[in-house]
Amino acid sequence: MEFRLLGAVCVATEAGELPLGPAKRRSLLAALLLRPNCPVTVEQLTRTLWDCEPPPRARSVIQGHVSRLRVLFAGADAGTYGVELVTQGAAYVLRMPETLLDAHRFEELVTLARGRRAPADAVAMYQEALSLWQGPALTGAYPSPPLQAAAHALEELRLATVESLASAYARLGEHARAAAVLRAEAGNHPLRESLSAALMRALQRAGRRSEALDWFHRTRRLLADELGVDPGRELADAYAVALRGEGDDAEEAPVPPAVPATAHGPSAAPPDGPVDLLPRVPRGFHGRAAELIALSRAAAGEAPVCLVTGPAGVGKTALVVHWAHRNRAAFPGGLLYADLRGFSDTGEPAHLEVLREFLLALGVAPRRVPETTTGASALFRSLAASRRLLVVLDNARGSDQVRELLPGGARCVTVVTSRYRLRGLIASDAARPVPVDVLEPQDSTALLAAVLGKERVRAEAVAARRLAELCGGLPLALRVAAARLADQPDWSLSAMTTELSDESRRLSLLDVEDTGVRAALRLTVRRLPEDVAHHFAHLGRHPGTHVDRYTAAALAGTDPVTAEAALDKLTAAHLVTRTAPGRWTLHDLVRLYARGLDAGPDALVRVLDHSVATALGAAGAAEPGDESCFELPVGFRVPAAVREFADRDGAMAWYAAERDDLALAAAAARAAGLHGRTWRIVLAQWPQMVWRVLDGWSPLLETALEAARADGDERAESRVRALLGWVLTEEGRTEEALAHLEAAPALAARADDRCGEATALVNLSLAQAALGSPQEAAEGCERAALLAREAGSPHTERLALYHLARHRLAAGQWCAALGTSVDALALDGESDASAASRTLLLTVAGEALLGMGDEAEGVRRLEDAAREAESSGYDEGAVRALGALLRVSADVGLRARYDTAMLRLMART
Repeated sequence: MEFRLLGAVCVATEAGELPLGPAKRRSLLAALLLRPNCPVTVEQLTRTLWDCEPPPRARSVIQGHVSRLRVLFAGADAGTYGVELVTQGAAYVLRMPETLLDAHRFEELVTLARGRRAPADAVAMYQEALSLWQGPALTGAYPSPPLQAAAHALEELRLATVESLASAYARLGEHARAAAVLRAEAGNHPLRESLSAALMRALQRAGRRSEALDWFHRTRRLLADELGVDPGRELADAYAVALRGEGDDAEEAPVPPAVPATAHGPSAAPPDGPVDLLPRVPRGFHGRAAELIALSRAAAGEAPVCLVTGPAGVGKTALVVHWAHRNRAAFPGGLLYADLRGFSDTGEPAHLEVLREFLLALGVAPRRVPETTTGASALFRSLAASRRLLVVLDNARGSDQVRELLPGGARCVTVVTSRYRLRGLIASDAARPVPVDVLEPQDSTALLAAVLGKERVRAEAVAARRLAELCGGLPLALRVAAARLADQPDWSLSAMTTELSDESRRLSLLDVEDTGVRAALRLTVRRLPEDVAHHFAHLGRHPGTHVDRYTAAALAGTDPVTAEAALDKLTAAHLVTRTAPGRWTLHDLVRLYARGLDAGPDALVRVLDHSVATALGAAGAAEPGDESCFELPVGFRVPAAVREFADRDGAMAWYAAERDDLALAAAAARAAGLHGRTWRIVLAQWPQMVWRVLDGWSPLLETALEAARADGDERAESRVRALLGWVLTEEGRTEEALAHLEAAPALAARADDRCGEATALVNLSLAQAALGSPQEAAEGCERAALLAREAGSPHTERLALYHLARHRLAAGQWCAALGTSVDALALDGESDASAASRTLLLTVAGEALLGMGDEAEGVRRLEDAAREAESSGYDEGAVRALGALLRVSADVGLRARYDTAMLRLMART
């Protein structure tokens, strides 16, 4: 038989636990067990069972519980164990061998352990004693004040035993086991300073000083928040020991009593050897030669403040710590380090907390540390004035978090790391920026090799490069990916790249436990102002890779001024990167993170409609005489503002810069089933297609054709087929082109689109001419010119006349070709024609004149055409005009110009 108080109050027998019944009965038994073999009066039992006014029949209730316990004991044959519950006057006595009580055996074992000289014997007895505990003492009993006091006393004895066990482990040199024993109890009893102090000492001895310091700050905050007090002497001393990296028997550095803490002279004697609070040297550090040089340059001069900035996970801390360890000899005064936790879940340390740590490390006694931030900062500057210190302030959120911590000594170097650019610190303290970007491919694979081994990476070199690419060169992502591979040695790098190629899973795969890309980005985004976070979340809905302020505004449903201010703050936070004036992009992993944020359902439609509106504006600027190629779609979301184009050059530059993003926008519209937006985004790029016809437009136009047909819009289908047919013809795929070109005029006629029908006929004529039907081609262009004139479109009429002139030129009809080209140039004044149109018409006129025998005038027209094309960057036109000139001239300069234009053209195609 065994009586238990160290956990649930119970009586264990060979047949199982006795059914003690309600809490009052357990409480009565607990009161008797707490004083075995001693009388416990009815009055004492009454206070144990009722903490308020007892019921009138309390004595009868107690008698009933005693009777029931006697029945239970009799049924368990308790008498054979020497157990008897007897009445003694106005009291009851539970007579029993005390060895049957777990609390008694616990105390006996603890007493024996304390008397053991051999630490191993003490450890064994302490462990046996603690194994008797099955939970909080007196569980299941009524929580009256007497029983709560008894439970607390037993718990205090248990905690003291835990501390004794840890001390015994320490005497054995097993400091990690001591820390493990203490950590669980310190977590459950965070305000018990003796536990925290013991844990700090164990962690310090185990070589885990940073954990010891973290535990102190955690306890210090709890004491302040919960009790409004500072740490006591034992905890403060353990903190000072951990800071100095000393043994438990280290003596406090002497402090001259005559020098007050606020005097200009130092109030501390330095500890033996230079203080060093740096984290350990980062493992697997590779590359960064340029950044290391830049940091060394920034650290030169008088009291420099170096500002190392970059996005989350890019390796700023690793860079700085590596540099600091490599240059430690340059700082005989000491190396101080503080994690300001500007992007952490645990909250930022107070200035006084950081300064206190620095001062203690520099030898200031705990009692001499000023109680105000101003005083501590002044003392720190005083101590630093005559030393050559390195101060690393890691993970700063803002400039205000740093300024009070700057040492100020002329020979001190301060290095600040932040995900923000901290322009305020640059302005106030002349901080010297050292930007850190993602790793180059070679360094990325070297980092993988440092974790996985060179042989494993070398065996799958291609997969390793692809893995580095999928991680975007971000060291944090690379380390997480390498950690997963290291944990699964049978998993190939190729398999990992296959998994990471799935964008829906990539960020999940790049997180392990509480570390990873997503966790780092979450902490950065959480610090953003609400309006900036709103813009960031909507950037994730952008189908392209770059944004300007207009695009960002369209995505977020704001205006360009507000969007640009948000982009500027996101740039400062390294969540977006400015790639050119007025143009930003996101790292691939950042984009995936933003895509997972809540941005509402309308962002995609808004940005697609913004693309449509902007492309239409560009088309109007590039071809000012032409009609709009389509009407706006049903349900069009009018943007708050759209970029304006001053001239053709600006429009064409925009087309060139946005080509890839417009293609991605069309793909996104197609995937969303927004067919009307899909073909409009493609078709609005026709000026760029005309300008760069051989740049591989066919796949995009085929997407537009599919969308136009799905949209049931014959006008759109006609125009897309006409444009696609022309591109295919220029690519030499005439048979394929003919199928589209023959269908286009009829579709346009059914849609009553005369301009579209005219354009389709012109493009059809090119295929017909290529297939050997010049007369049929010329008749189609004559019909096209008439339709365009009836529709009132000089631009389309000029196009038809140009191609009619070329067909007549091909047929040797020199005079007719010249007249047609002159008529085309004269339509609404030559100045209304685009550079491309004027180039082509002048070239036709020049070739016609050469055919008529007027070489001087023909050469003059061709020279005009070549200069027009070269000045506007129209390489196709330049090749055509210069080629015609070379047929009548062997001039070396002409040949060089022709070669130059041809090289540019070939480079694009």
